Amino acid sequence: MTPGTGDDDRLISEPISAGEDAGDPRPATVTFVTTEHFTLQGERSRAISELGARASIFLATVSGALIALGLMATATHVGTAFYAFALTLLPTLSYVGFVTFERTLQTELEDHSSAYRIARLRSYYFRHAPELTDYLLSVPPEKRLAVQGLGTGPWQGLLTITGMVAVITSVLIGATAGVLTAVVSDHSLPAALAAGGALAATTLCALWRRGQSQRKRLTSLEQLSPYT
Repeated sequence: MTPGTGDDDRLISEPISAGEDAGDPRPATVTFVTTEHFTLQGERSRAISELGARASIFLATVSGALIALGLMATATHVGTAFYAFALTLLPTLSYVGFVTFERTLQTELEDHSSAYRIARLRSYYFRHAPELTDYLLSVPPEKRLAVQGLGTGPWQGLLTITGMVAVITSVLIGATAGVLTAVVSDHSLPAALAAGGALAATTLCALWRRGQSQRKRLTSLEQLSPYT
């Protein structure tokens, strides 16, 4: 399930009852929150593993395809067969890139949602067992995601696997446009570079904006239920 929809919206937006502060928590409550913490940590491990696996598959696919394209260029001396092969291969790689981008973005948001819910559970621990403060990492609420490895900042998106996939996919889209323009314009290098560069930059901006909008949406949902 994509974070920020359905059940996850409800889990993120449900406030912690003020009545929980009164007295020691029941044993059943302790069991539930520790089990939930363990489950969420396992979910984060799964998400991170999936991100790495999908990135590896994508990079291996692109690498193999570009090697094949180079061999074709050598064999055909960049003739008609080469252009036909390139205009078949590059759009296919672009599609794989788009699919990988969407899934890695979903997985990244799932990881962020799990980390946020872990941060809420940690606030529950410190509130009911303040004596743990000297033994567990205790930071202000606004830093509880950062200590779990989730960086912040305007350019953070480009440092993620999702950002890497977005850049490579944009280059593939630009290369497709460049090759097509070269064929149409009778091998005009300036025209091919201009068309490829413009489309690559446009695609990267579009993917960047989509990633940012999804992250902001998830953050706005989390802010509906602040923790202390």
